[in-house]
Amino acid sequence: MIAEFSPGLILIIGALLIPVLRGHLRAIYMMALPIAAFALTLTLEHGSFATIPLFGFELITLRVDRLSLIFGYIFLIATLLGVIYQLHVRDTIQHVAGLIYAGSGVGAVFAGDLVTLFLFWEGTGIASVFLIWASRTERSLYAGMRYLIIQVGSGVLLLAGTLLHYRETGSIEFNSFNLE
Repeated sequence: MIAEFSPGLILIIGALLIPVLRGHLRAIYMMALPIAAFALTLTLEHGSFATIPLFGFELITLRVDRLSLIFGYIFLIATLLGVIYQLHVRDTIQHVAGLIYAGSGVGAVFAGDLVTLFLFWEGTGIASVFLIWASRTERSLYAGMRYLIIQVGSGVLLLAGTLLHYRETGSIEFNSFNLE
């Protein structure tokens, strides 16, 4: 069912088709992706869940509450504005990376467990490195490598925290946090 599909995945999967499109069709398609993701977000009910079994875990790719909806709306509006702004850019890599970055951010907002959050977190990091490298200069290459080192380090810290949390609670879900 489509309502059990993270709006971020619309942007990520949709971005993969951009290289085969040209001209006005590409522009319309790129604007349609955040609009479709926003429309899906409008249909989501609080508590909606979508899960994917992976290595004995149930990854929760869609967990909806008031806060995730607010941030989802904001991110998707910003994504549409970003797409409109980048329409003058004639670089397919930037178009694809920009939408994967935005989709990963939206996916992270709706993540219901720490492993899913980690996967989307790394998606934003990888996509943003390609955006940094897009100017194709020696300076951007070095800046991208420095960013990648920081991003990998932050991902390692998030993964280490996830492992510690799992060892302590036996769960990777956000629901298992004891905030007392």
